[in-house]
Amino acid sequence: MRAAPVGQVDGQASPRYAGLTTFARLPRREDVADWDVAVVGVPFDSGVTFRPGARFGPTAIREASRLLRPYNPALDVLPFELTQVVDAGDIACNPFDIPVALEEIQAGLANLMTDGRPVVTLGGDHTLALPALRAVHAQHGPVALVHFDAHLDTWDTYFNAPYTHGTPFRRASEEGLLRKDRSAHVGIRGSLYDPKDLVDDEKLGFTIVHCRDFDRIGTDGILERILDRIGDAPLYVSIDIDVLDPGFAPATGTPEAGGMTSRELLEVLRGLRETRIVSADIVEVSPAYDHAGITAVAAANVAYELVSIMAAQSTR
Repeated sequence: MRAAPVGQVDGQASPRYAGLTTFARLPRREDVADWDVAVVGVPFDSGVTFRPGARFGPTAIREASRLLRPYNPALDVLPFELTQVVDAGDIACNPFDIPVALEEIQAGLANLMTDGRPVVTLGGDHTLALPALRAVHAQHGPVALVHFDAHLDTWDTYFNAPYTHGTPFRRASEEGLLRKDRSAHVGIRGSLYDPKDLVDDEKLGFTIVHCRDFDRIGTDGILERILDRIGDAPLYVSIDIDVLDPGFAPATGTPEAGGMTSRELLEVLRGLRETRIVSADIVEVSPAYDHAGITAVAAANVAYELVSIMAAQSTR
């Protein structure tokens, strides 16, 4: 018989600011015999096009996650009692050669995703979504994508470089990693290079839920559009923290005014609880620009909601 899950260090027995800084003070991968859900860091930001520093994102998110508690009342779930959740450390990757780094990230994630186990990846910049989707595709075939971001990230190249944080979903679509009839961007806003950017994005198979739509149809309307789009397909969730307004997440590489609130993002994520999330990422936290750690706190809570959903769906 499998042993009961090892949960968090008890925050009422050991102060939350003490001990190892694993995600949510959970056991390390090597501390348990087996596990169901992994949280892993990818400290890589060589694909950024403006402000750097997301390589320090996983450390900041883990530090902010010390405050997370074992019961999630919004979802009515005790995620760390239902399943064995572990912190799998960081995937080391080449900071000077992006194609090599992509191979290393894919291999590291594939090692964690054996038998279809879900992984929450802490970035790092959004370039890592491409190797993550390659690893997911090997397990599940083409997947639906819900991509929370201020930006499309379906541009072709930057300075003739095909792999950057602005190109992962064009490459993923071209490689057949996505269900083109089941993928959506959420929270898009801000300026573009050309009207053709929107035309190209549609041809790649995406629909767009603009951030301004929150004022028009509200969170429930947004969620209805997302759920109608993804249907029952296996789902990958990719969250660029800049989907949040800079007032809620200033510490990111390419901030855009007019974004979602933290509450809106958490509520939409909770609305995905009946879907089949096969893996996810939270990227672009650049702690050098943070104020009082508020961006890292937002990212840690986003990761917690995703882990909670993954834990609950494993019992269905």
